Amino acid sequence: MSAIRLAALAQQAGIPDGVFNVLPGYGHTVGKALALHQDVDCLVFTGSTGVAKQLLIYAGESNMKRVWLEAGGKSPNIVFADAPDLDRAATEAASAIAFNQGEVCTAGSRLLVEASIKDDFVLRVAKALKAWQPGHPLDPQTTCGAIVDQQQLERVIGYIEAGVQEGATLAEGGSQVLQDSGGFFVQPTLFDNVTNQMKIAAEEIFGPVLSVIPFETADEAIAIANDSIYGLAAAVWTADINKAHKTAKALRAGSVWINHYDGGDMTAPFGGFKQSGNGRDKSLHAFDKYTELKATWIELY
Repeated sequence: MSAIRLAALAQQAGIPDGVFNVLPGYGHTVGKALALHQDVDCLVFTGSTGVAKQLLIYAGESNMKRVWLEAGGKSPNIVFADAPDLDRAATEAASAIAFNQGEVCTAGSRLLVEASIKDDFVLRVAKALKAWQPGHPLDPQTTCGAIVDQQQLERVIGYIEAGVQEGATLAEGGSQVLQDSGGFFVQPTLFDNVTNQMKIAAEEIFGPVLSVIPFETADEAIAIANDSIYGLAAAVWTADINKAHKTAKALRAGSVWINHYDGGDMTAPFGGFKQSGNGRDKSLHAFDKYTELKATWIELY
């Protein structure tokens, strides 16, 4: 509805008909038609990795149109024992997974914690998550709203069940709540003692489910963080500037935040590595998506 309203405002502002178009419909109908159309020269897509791959196929089946993708993520949030403020790190770890019900491409869904502080830090995160309990989205006091629809709710619940079945420790949340309201509400969920091979650590859930994975050394943390098909974002918490830079350089991620989570502005490029996508949004780099380089050679007489 917001996109349709935007189109109405564009028309009201005097933009000629046909310059800005909003086409309501499903991806497998309207989206497929656009992707296969011979007169569409470029697609820019934000969504799942599975659909992103399909758009690349459609580009090859049609006119080899440029396809720029901002797809999934399984972003590692790495907390070293020498983090300058563990309470702040825990608070941001909670918001990194609970904000917008975890339905965020950059959600910090893998929390890598140095083993020597892991048990204490898990308690801090569990406490911080209590401030993110689901409620009515129109209530100003609500911090965590509803999952987008029934299908996604069932997907999130299925991952929580899989985490328990695979042997992870359910440390906080994990239940559907407020069912009498008819809404799709899930408590922010914290799993401890997760391995990177578990389903909840390997696959994008797109919901408020956080997996805690311990590590012993910086090299091990980097190896775990990079052991993913995704590479959208990452964070590093440490008071050691050398460790921060070395870790950030080694991480295969399009954005790395030091001692905070989810920073950036319109002047800085945003995008992912690996199966998180290609190209960059924001900043001057984003113009690359919408332009072609052309060389014209003139011989003077």
